[in-house]
Amino acid sequence: MQLLNHLRNRVSKWPYGLTSVLAGLAAFGAYTSMYAFRKAFAAGTFTGHQYLHVDYKAWLVIAQVLGYMLSKFYGIRFIAEVRSKSRGKSILMLIAISWLALLLFAVIPAPYNIICLFINGFPLGMIWGLVFGYLEGRKATEFMAAVLSISLIFASGFVKTVARNIMSNMHVSEYTMPFITGAFFVVPLLLFVLFLEVMPAPTAEDKALRTERLPMDAAERKAFLIRFLPGIILTVIVYVLLTVMRDIRDNFEVEIWHGLGIKNNGIFASIDSVISVAVLAGISLLILIRNNLRAFAVIHIFIICGCLLAGLATIFFNAGVISPIWWMTIAGLGLYAGYVPYNAIFFERMIASFHYKSNVGFIMYVADAIGYLGSISVLLLKELGNPHISWNLFFKDGLLVLSIIGGISGTLSLIYFMQSARKGIKEKNNLSLFTV
Repeated sequence: MQLLNHLRNRVSKWPYGLTSVLAGLAAFGAYTSMYAFRKAFAAGTFTGHQYLHVDYKAWLVIAQVLGYMLSKFYGIRFIAEVRSKSRGKSILMLIAISWLALLLFAVIPAPYNIICLFINGFPLGMIWGLVFGYLEGRKATEFMAAVLSISLIFASGFVKTVARNIMSNMHVSEYTMPFITGAFFVVPLLLFVLFLEVMPAPTAEDKALRTERLPMDAAERKAFLIRFLPGIILTVIVYVLLTVMRDIRDNFEVEIWHGLGIKNNGIFASIDSVISVAVLAGISLLILIRNNLRAFAVIHIFIICGCLLAGLATIFFNAGVISPIWWMTIAGLGLYAGYVPYNAIFFERMIASFHYKSNVGFIMYVADAIGYLGSISVLLLKELGNPHISWNLFFKDGLLVLSIIGGISGTLSLIYFMQSARKGIKEKNNLSLFTV
């Protein structure tokens, strides 16, 4: 503890900009390291196994997503109430539990090891809220959150590339590969979490610009939901669709590429790197918009355009205008252009726009819980209802649905929040006149 306090004092004397850059990189590194414990198994195909007429890998995905989803529901309370001094310890403890589950997955025979993926998924569902808690409520949150959120795009492809190379170069089985992949990321995880722990607290200027972030009890959480209920419902509709499609791409990317006739271990990281840079550039520019409400409107437009881009890319691909690689790149860009803002800055700017003393973690986990409920529902519907549809065809059809419903819901969400903000400003002005 004395060492941490000493390091905090040293870091607090660094320039604000330098600290923000390093904090963003540390958050990115910590969450990327987490992905090694979460997504490495998706690099395997586990072909030749079916249980109850459902592919074994689909069962693994369902089990992990179920654990992840339940974690999000639990996280609504846990993340909203967590104290800053507990974040680092919680991150390391939760990831250690997930790594132990991967060890059990390697030694317990199929299909009994399916439960290990459920155990693996549950603790990992709370890592995002814990990591983002270090960054929220600061004038540089956009930049730091954008860097962190690139891990949502980059980490999955990077980890799967590492995992497949481990299988081919170290000659380990698909069952042992997830645990070994995690081992490569233990030391980086410890170093990144250490830096997050020594970050200085938000300054007085940060609190003035972005509203102070505080833990929320049950009554405060209920009041927040009631206050913004129409907008939250519309937001959740878009987020559920984005989560479903992002999860399909994440978990079955190998199968989608194989269905397109492309088998290249390095393509995951290369495509995702291009998407990462483009999304990072777009979101980082929002730091230039100091007016919170104006930035909140721009974020809505960013999300709407992302939904439409994913649909247009799919239409062009179906018409034979663009190649499979261009389709996966452009559709992925649109998908993540819509998905990443919700995980980085949408709720950050929402809270700042309405000056509501709360925290991003609570409302983010409300959206996440419902989003992953939708994801696992679609997985079950597809595997139990029509398992013969290929994942690339299912992905294409889903992107078209996302484009239409997501675009409409996002537009209505923008209208609601802008009208609500104008109404609040009008009431405030009337109250000021009455007081005078």
